[in-house]
Amino acid sequence: MVTHTNLRAYVAMLFERMGCPAAHAAEVAELLVAAELRGIPSHGLMRVKDYYQMAKAGRINPQPQPKVVHQTPSTATVDGDNALGPVPGLQAMRLAIEKAQQCGTGWVAVRNSNHFGIAGHYAMMALPHDMIGIALTNANPLVVPTNSISKYLGTNPIAVAIPAQQQPPFVADFATTPIARGKLALMGKKGQRAPMGLLQDAEGHPTDDPDILMRGGGIMPLGGDVEHGGHKGFCLTALVDIFSSVLGGANFGPFVPPQVPYLPPNDRQVGEGLGHFFGAMRVDAFRPSSEFKASMDEWITTFRAAQRGPEQPPVQIPGDAERLNTEHHLQQGIAIIPQVLADLNEVADELGVERIMPHPHHPLNQD
Repeated sequence: MVTHTNLRAYVAMLFERMGCPAAHAAEVAELLVAAELRGIPSHGLMRVKDYYQMAKAGRINPQPQPKVVHQTPSTATVDGDNALGPVPGLQAMRLAIEKAQQCGTGWVAVRNSNHFGIAGHYAMMALPHDMIGIALTNANPLVVPTNSISKYLGTNPIAVAIPAQQQPPFVADFATTPIARGKLALMGKKGQRAPMGLLQDAEGHPTDDPDILMRGGGIMPLGGDVEHGGHKGFCLTALVDIFSSVLGGANFGPFVPPQVPYLPPNDRQVGEGLGHFFGAMRVDAFRPSSEFKASMDEWITTFRAAQRGPEQPPVQIPGDAERLNTEHHLQQGIAIIPQVLADLNEVADELGVERIMPHPHHPLNQD
């Protein structure tokens, strides 16, 4: 187990050694460790090696200067200067909150960015301001539209965070596909098979091989085939792609640049880099904040009391599992998956820094 504070410091040190400014390195580390705290390792430490190899190959700019290139009182577009995604992502969400404070709502598109970590972290930034936070991003194309074998869409997550009064906030953070690429990568590292119905091979045949993406296969839309609502999953994923790309001028669909080093860059671009979209809404723009949050408490308690099915666990409100994971990891520390630890140590060796050694007597585990 490694404490989150020391893990964040170690990851920030790695990114500084990669050439990132200290402030940017800290922001990237913040997002990756936040994923580990919330029990989403697919978007946590396993991304360090990908980010490093992408920067090493010159496909990510470690010293960017993101800037606002277009804005109105309540909207803006940020050019990320091909940064590591958390850098323009955090800037854009802070700007959305600032605009919401002035106008009631704020909306910011980002172009020319890269993988930005867990969407939920950005949405939750709005909660202390009594705002609803929204974060969307497109991703490199691994998902086939319904009835296709062409990988034209990403896993394209949506996150929405809604404040409550006495109850914990409602935090929905989910890929708009049945599984995210990072979770498949973890399955591959662990030698596991994927559930059937999530993936297809290059010819469109169902498969349980979690590494099929490296061999031309694709992820099916949420729902799978038309009979199970796959066309609706296609619509949902497509909407995230359009909001994240067409609005701000990023690449859409099949033109989104790959975020993994083993896939070559695209020959054609229709925009700039990968795109995100952020929103912040003051709840008191609609009704008094205390009234809204009291109603959210009632909504949450109502759904918690829903009668469970036979031999089923109680209904969980979106965000419950991640909140409990965070409480556990803050108290007990974070366990690093052995294969991910090996990747971290490989990066550390290449950068000429001390390996991370998460055992009880190592300084990284002492606060």
